[in-house]
Amino acid sequence: MNFVTLEFAAFFLVVLGGGWLLQGRASLCRFFLLFANLAFYAAGGLYFLPLLPAVSFVVWGTGRLLAKDSPPIDRKTVLSVGVGVCLALLALFKYYEFFLQLVNDLLAEAEWGPISPVGLADLPFPIGISFYSFQGIAYIIEQYRNPDREACSYLRILTYLSFFPTVLAGPILRPGEFFPQLDKAPGGERNTSEGAALILSGLFKKVVLASFLSEEVARGVFQAPDCYSSWATLIAVYGYALQIYCDFSGYTDLALGLGRLMGFTLPQNFKAPYLCLNIQDFWRRWHISLSFWLRDYLYIPLGGNKGGGSALCRNLLVTMLLGGLWHGAHLRFLVWGLLHGLALISLHIWRALPIHFSREGERREEAPGALTPARFCSWFLTFHFVCLAWVFFRADDMDTALLILKRLVFWGQPGIGFPLAALPAIAAGLALQWAGPSIQSLFLRIQAALPWPAQVALTAFLTGLILRMGPDGVLPFIYFQF
Repeated sequence: MNFVTLEFAAFFLVVLGGGWLLQGRASLCRFFLLFANLAFYAAGGLYFLPLLPAVSFVVWGTGRLLAKDSPPIDRKTVLSVGVGVCLALLALFKYYEFFLQLVNDLLAEAEWGPISPVGLADLPFPIGISFYSFQGIAYIIEQYRNPDREACSYLRILTYLSFFPTVLAGPILRPGEFFPQLDKAPGGERNTSEGAALILSGLFKKVVLASFLSEEVARGVFQAPDCYSSWATLIAVYGYALQIYCDFSGYTDLALGLGRLMGFTLPQNFKAPYLCLNIQDFWRRWHISLSFWLRDYLYIPLGGNKGGGSALCRNLLVTMLLGGLWHGAHLRFLVWGLLHGLALISLHIWRALPIHFSREGERREEAPGALTPARFCSWFLTFHFVCLAWVFFRADDMDTALLILKRLVFWGQPGIGFPLAALPAIAAGLALQWAGPSIQSLFLRIQAALPWPAQVALTAFLTGLILRMGPDGVLPFIYFQF
């Protein structure tokens, strides 16, 4: 169920109304929330509805065995089995065809016959499985690290994994970010003005900017790059970089806004990523919940920065390759992860060089401050690296990605041009990185000065204006496919 539909608006009004009616009755409110979560997930397809309770059962059972009052058992084995089952279910549905094709290619090299797909190749992809699987793994690992913590009940785990504002595309919630809020009566600490500001921000990013950049700037070039000029190709690369930002951060703003209206404060997932000065800072600002998940549950367990040198490089490369593979079972995602891994390694090597500035000077250089030539060059190189890496993320296959890069390297290729409206759209997407928080603050100040009927009227007017500026139909969010 797409957030930007009348169907979802009606669903959310029912959920919001039910929350208000049950306010102060915590147990009933939690049961109502769980019912709403499952109804929302079922709307995306009844076929995979049993999978979510099944994953929840694995997570709950593993957590129970890791709790302090569990029977004596090897905790590392329990951890490995619980995490392994979650990853196996994710791999079965997300990477089955990828691994089957890989095995068949190897068999073909050995001149053996291929393996049949055993009827699984045509299964639809379970929506949200990448996100709620990672949330389940986070719960298991946190329970392992904190054995004195009381294990949660099955219904609490199911509510945590199925929470409808985040189940489809995040943010990836940690147990400590969700359960303390669930223990309160949901709806007890609403912030309607902040929720409205976030929803308006998300609608503008998705409905207006992302939709235009997708349909009018990026789509044609990525479908048939040989038909477009080098200039149009470059603008499409910029356009897609801003499209995926507006699309995904727009979804996040909507999720955070819906959560605030329901009385939940969800973690920030974006923080002006295209203003960063190096690739490490980019990953502290882009898809923050995934970045920190990979850091805490993959990079650090691998050894993190310990040992330095080759060990650090290996850990970075493995983390980013698996981060790329998380997005999809395609070579282009692995290349995208590889490029970011190599960029992070290069940054660490650069910082280790005995150059003229000290470590203190390095920190000063990366701190917010006035624009200097060095800072501009750092931003320029980082931004363009990220944009070029997105080519592999967006292209349908490696051949298309390489053809797009070829038309940029061999400049002056003839072909179809680009719409002039692409330039202000891209500029607006970049401007939101800097001005977005100020615009939201201004909206909140205006709302605070108005009586509540005027607040409702202003929010409704701006919502209608944004929807009017967008196309008749809104495409699904990009990260729904992951």
